[in-house]
Amino acid sequence: MFTGIVQGIASVAELGDRPGLRSFRLVFPPGFAAGLAIGASVAVDGVCLTVTALHGSDAAGFDVMQQSLALTTLAGLRPGSRVNVERAARDGAEIGGHPLSGHVDVMGRLADVRRPENNHVLRIALPAPWMRYVFAKGYIAVNGASLTVAQAERGPGGSGWFEVWLIPETLRMTTFGDLAVGDLLNIEIERQTQVFVDTVREALDERLGPLRPALEALLRTHGASLDELARPLPGALAAAAPSRDPA
Repeated sequence: MFTGIVQGIASVAELGDRPGLRSFRLVFPPGFAAGLAIGASVAVDGVCLTVTALHGSDAAGFDVMQQSLALTTLAGLRPGSRVNVERAARDGAEIGGHPLSGHVDVMGRLADVRRPENNHVLRIALPAPWMRYVFAKGYIAVNGASLTVAQAERGPGGSGWFEVWLIPETLRMTTFGDLAVGDLLNIEIERQTQVFVDTVREALDERLGPLRPALEALLRTHGASLDELARPLPGALAAAAPSRDPA
């Protein structure tokens, strides 16, 4: 498990391909690899990877299977690429973000960047059906960083966008300042929200039965959807997770 608090930025020193695998050697910031062992887990841009080799006191090797390459941004890494990294959380560790599994659900695309004074705002486009799990004031993981959703909007087809605001410290500790419009990002949905929404949707399916198409048509005429009915009540998301800074 990870906490979503990025602990540093690593760089890709080299990579190589073998049948079914791509291997990376990452160089970590000073002190990050202290006590790191083969078999340990490290989140690399939000993807949980297993250490397969140690290279001195500040570097380690990882193998990534083709399925992970297809579903994440790791396929686009090149020598010199910078990535967010976090060691696996230890028992009793403070969770300053929210619990993450390191299993990426989908890739979003950076749609816009705004830079108000002392802030950095990312607008991220997300396809259907994943936007149904994203709500303002809820939590989401972007490239391994636990962030609070400032604003979210879903379109008629179920796709949409959300925004996160980053403070200077978040920019200093992550690669978000390197991003450009059009870049892909690894997204992990907050699991409690996903379970809540899916449970409500399943309950609605069971109760509505053949009436569901008619209700969906009625809701569409009013610019709404069943996803709105499954939306957590105000305060429910905040009550289910620790309070924290929006970035």
